[in-house]
Order: sequence, then structure tokens, then C-alpha cells
Amino acid sequence: MNLQNTTLPNGLRIVTQERPQLETVLLGIWIKTGSAYENKSNNGISHFLEHMSFKGTTTRTSLQISEEIEDVGGHSNAYTSREFTAYYAKVMKEDAELAIDVLTDSIKNSIFPEEELVKEREVVIQEIKQSFDDPGDIVFDYFQETAFPNQALGRPILGPEAIVKAFTRESLQQYITSNYAAENMIVCAVGNIKHEKFVEMVKSRMSDFRAKTNFVTEEQKYVGGFFKEVRPIEQNHVILGFQGYPHKSDKYYDISILSSVLGGGMSSRLFQEIREKRGLVYSVYSYSSSHSDAGIFAIYAGTGKKELPVLMPVVIDEIKKISNELITDKELERAKVQLKASIKMGLESPSATAEVIVRKNMIYGKNPNIKEMIEKIDAVTKESIRDVAMEIFTSKPTYTLLGAIKKHMEYDELQKALA
Repeated sequence: MNLQNTTLPNGLRIVTQERPQLETVLLGIWIKTGSAYENKSNNGISHFLEHMSFKGTTTRTSLQISEEIEDVGGHSNAYTSREFTAYYAKVMKEDAELAIDVLTDSIKNSIFPEEELVKEREVVIQEIKQSFDDPGDIVFDYFQETAFPNQALGRPILGPEAIVKAFTRESLQQYITSNYAAENMIVCAVGNIKHEKFVEMVKSRMSDFRAKTNFVTEEQKYVGGFFKEVRPIEQNHVILGFQGYPHKSDKYYDISILSSVLGGGMSSRLFQEIREKRGLVYSVYSYSSSHSDAGIFAIYAGTGKKELPVLMPVVIDEIKKISNELITDKELERAKVQLKASIKMGLESPSATAEVIVRKNMIYGKNPNIKEMIEKIDAVTKESIRDVAMEIFTSKPTYTLLGAIKKHMEYDELQKALA
């Protein structure tokens, strides 16, 4: 991938991929922290801090932060996930130094003005309410909490309204001091930029950044269980989950291909059997999600009131088939090709490339090796897929329902059917 790496004395890692054929640069700062690194009393602070970092610094107002990048035709944004927070911008190649200056200023020198705190609390609370009002969104929070109860990994990224209302300038500063440090940060650029030049831009602005974090992480342990919420809506949302694998598991690609065969697209078993043959759903798919020390495999379906009792036995039947019988050669080959194509197509995008670069460096401490990734995909066999299916589908299920639910398969019944 033609990557270049530099580590500053304080531990800050800088990675670039030069693409001289482009006129633009995608650059950003990624921090290995998110809702999974919070505690019960500050749940939601990673996301709230991401919002507040753009609300004014010692040298720029909130408006200036937005205007400086937009005035040169660029755009900036940020996101918070369970284990990562990112601040990034895409600009023309000649404006890279302006963009990195704005981003580093926002992280290092935010002053969190009281009037902005008041306004942004209300903005985030509206975001929380909007998420709650969207059943197709909030059901995944319910599912995560059921799978990982009473632990950070199960708490919502946005946090609860009552805690968000209590965030202060001091709590934000304290969180930055504990969770933002050079050792868990990577600055990355993909596009028309020279590595040495970018390193100098970052070094002049971040070489004095604190080196070490001082926070303690909570245990990540899959538990499983049952949750149901009845709402007067037309669509029933169902998620059935099982224990998966963490990032560094040697079964990462096996479970990825299992997900592809079972519910990864229009040719997958679940889509063909449940939607195409039976017409029980509009949407059905499976996915595998990995974290630092835990993982989860899930099947989602959106279905009607009458169809719900019929749906789950069919899903369970497909789970049993893929656990007890070898998949076909055609299915295995199709899933491998799809996964390889997804990786290669994603790398055509500078933003997706940056994500791959950062995550591989954060998780494995090294640059992504596409050849190695392809070899691991090729090494997956029909037998390894069956073995993974047998292992994960015998774990305690996580069963989450949301909708105008009248009749459905009960949790005990579900467990018996899966046994």
C-alpha cells in the first residue's frame, strides 16, 4: 500500500499513503477511545466531547472552525464509535496544513464556552430522542445492552439524557486528560501529500501533546439474554445474536465468511429462504462485530405482526443447517470473492483506506498487508466455517424484539429450538 510511518518521541504515530494522482488529501486524527472506555457515570462523554471540540478554541470561534475549511472548498466531520473517536477533513492538496491546524487546534485548545455547552447539551439530547423515536435505530442499542449488560460495551454511544445534562467544562477537560494521549492516537493522511511534509505539519503542532493515558477499561464479556419493547408501529424489529470473536481472533475471517453465506447479500441463505421464497420480510441480514476483547454475531430482520411467529423457526432452521452441514463449494467461493472485492473496492476510497490503516495500526500495531489478508481469506475452508457455526450458535442467545408484538417465540422456546 506504499505506506510510510513515523512515531514522534511522545508516542504519536503518523501514517501516510501518498496518492500523487489525486488533487485532494483526506487527513484526520483517530483516538482509541469511545463509549466502551467510559464508565456508568460518564456514559456519552466521548460523543459529547466530539461535538464540543468544534465549539471554539483559544484562537478560533465555532464559526471560524467551520468557515476556515469550508472557505477553501473542504469539509470536516467527526464520529464516535464504541472504541474509536475520529476527527477528519478532506481538502485540496494545497490546504492540507490549514486542515491539520484546525483539527489539532480543536483537540488541543478547546475552551468549551459555557454558552456552547448549554446549546450543545440540547442538541445531543435531541439526537438521543431522535434515536429513541427511530425503532430501526434504537433496537440495536437494546440489543447491545442485552448482550453486554452492566458494562461499558453495552451502554449507548450517545449516553442517557440525565448524564448528558450533567456534563460540564471540567468533566470534558478531565476526560481529555485521561483518554486523549499520544500513545492511543494516530494521525493519518491519504492523498496528494509527501510524508515528510505531513510529519513536519503534525510535529510542530502535536509534539508537546501528553504522552500517556490514565484511564481504566471495564471488562468486555458477552452475556446474552432477552429484551422486548412493545410499540404501536407496523414493523417488528428482531435481532438474534450469539457470542462472536474479538479483533485479534484467528477466526476473524471464518466468521466473516460465515456471515456472508448466511445473511450477507441477496444470494445469501437467509435472504433467499426468508424473503425470496417465503416473503416474510423486507429486510434480513447477518453481521459480525468485533471489539478489543469480545465480539458478537447477529441476525436482523424487519417483519410484520403475522409473520413474526413464522419467521423465527425458519431462521433457526437455517442456523441448524449451516452448523451441521458443510456449505457448498460455490457458496464458499462466492463469499471469498465478495470479501476480497469489498476490501479492494474500499481501498479505492481515501477515507475508507484511512480507516483500514488506522484500525490495523491501533489493533495490531502494524500497517495493513493486503496480500496477507487475502491469504487468510483463501485459507478458510468449509470445515472451518462449520466449526465456527457450531461454536457460536451453541452460545447463549441474545434475543431482542421491538414493535407491535402480540405473538412471538418465547426465549425459553428459542433456546430449546436452538439446542
